[in-house]
Amino acid sequence: MDAGNIYDLCVIGGGINGAGIARDAAMRGLRVLLLEQGDLASATSSASTKLVHGGLRYLENYEFSLVRESLREREVLLGIAPHIIWPLDFVLPHTNAVRPLWMIRAGLFLYDRLGGRKKMKSSRFVALRSHAYGQPLRTEYDKGFSYADCWVQDARLVVLNAMDARDYGADILTHHQVIGVEPEIFSGAEGVEDEDIWRLSVKNAAGAFLQFSARVVVNAAGPWAEKFLHEQGMYAHDPDTPHMRLVKGSHIIVAKIFEGAQAYILQQKDKRIVFAIPYEGAYTLIGTTDVAVGADEQRSQISPEEIAYLCAAVNGFFTRRIAPADVVATYSGVRALLDDGQGEARTVTRDYLLYHHKNCAAPFISIFGGKITTYRRLSEQVVDRVMAMLRKDGVCPTGGVALPGGDIAHGDVAAFFDDMTARYPWVPEKMLRRYCVHYGTRLMDILAGAASLDDLGLHCGSDVYAAELEYLRRHEFAQNAQDVLWRRTKLALHLDEAAQAKVRAFMEGGGHG
Repeated sequence: MDAGNIYDLCVIGGGINGAGIARDAAMRGLRVLLLEQGDLASATSSASTKLVHGGLRYLENYEFSLVRESLREREVLLGIAPHIIWPLDFVLPHTNAVRPLWMIRAGLFLYDRLGGRKKMKSSRFVALRSHAYGQPLRTEYDKGFSYADCWVQDARLVVLNAMDARDYGADILTHHQVIGVEPEIFSGAEGVEDEDIWRLSVKNAAGAFLQFSARVVVNAAGPWAEKFLHEQGMYAHDPDTPHMRLVKGSHIIVAKIFEGAQAYILQQKDKRIVFAIPYEGAYTLIGTTDVAVGADEQRSQISPEEIAYLCAAVNGFFTRRIAPADVVATYSGVRALLDDGQGEARTVTRDYLLYHHKNCAAPFISIFGGKITTYRRLSEQVVDRVMAMLRKDGVCPTGGVALPGGDIAHGDVAAFFDDMTARYPWVPEKMLRRYCVHYGTRLMDILAGAASLDDLGLHCGSDVYAAELEYLRRHEFAQNAQDVLWRRTKLALHLDEAAQAKVRAFMEGGGHG
């Protein structure tokens, strides 16, 4: 083996943490390999409530440092990805039976101040009976509060991090499952000390077995991380290794139940909260649940009980009632939380722990816990450790460099849309608006060389053309229709079956048009 064939860092897992680590490490000059057993963001990172937020309810569990870090990161992420992250007003109707008014006021007072807020609006009291925010609500809710947090296209955030990592030289291999890691000794040139490294055995989608070598391995496999450690015997060698709690969070999507761009945060009698969020123009997204699951349930589906719970949560607040029959789509994700010994799933910490495994000849780090909002800080801390292990210098640059498509002047997406309207007057408004908030400045790559819709190739239906699908295949790691319809976009909610069939045929056939 030649030293040039050894990666500095191999990241196992293509969720938000894995992609963020790969980006940071590649930007600092490391030779990086990311291995993902499925598609990018194919599990937890595409099944979130899609918020970049401080976590108002975490204050109740005294997680002040986590909230502070999250609020600071909210502002950083809004700056580097303004096309896929944007501010959203959240309305919190007050119900004294759950939490007293003074507690909500105190929590919001802290929330406004903990993170050094610069871009976001401060919270305020709202008289709901006389305000538009109260119109969809039942009349018993006459008091409430409004505060700001951010919405994010979660799967796109993962993909953009992976794209940037690749642009800085990382190798991103999806549909490559790691089946084993073993230490080995690399003997270099004469006079150079032997080096302890890792040999990774990998199976690709075609069933072929491959091997890679790396100086450092980071286990960012999310809900699979602990299972992988057991399979590799890590717990046997290091019984102090932490454990995870797997908690399923499920969401339902219904035809929109209220007008306006605001979201609602609904306090439940069991002290949980449920969000109702405007979604994809015509829908409302409702979630989430907290259900403990076992190690073999990483891809759990929503249960009838969860659907009933979420419907009841909404019906307790809104005048427009919903039933399970109104649900047009659902999704569930399993969150891999650090096991902090708490009894209830809703109170388990959303903070994270980076664990450097003992008794390993070469460095091996596992990630326990974490959330989308803090992924960049987590990645920074991981790569700081890796750089120290490799005796390399370099500071984290990720907070000051826009993600692909995010280099929009002053982060002003509305002005950017106006500029693109003038530049591409032949593109329908709805289509161009979708391009702006999905691809940002990269929309110009999709539309390059085109002067009319006919120039975009095969028309699959609605505003979907071959040029976009080909862009997703070539630049965003999409390999099949599911990657396109549910992760890179949410077009599955808008295209009829005939149009979706055309997308499937295009992706399966290698593209034509």
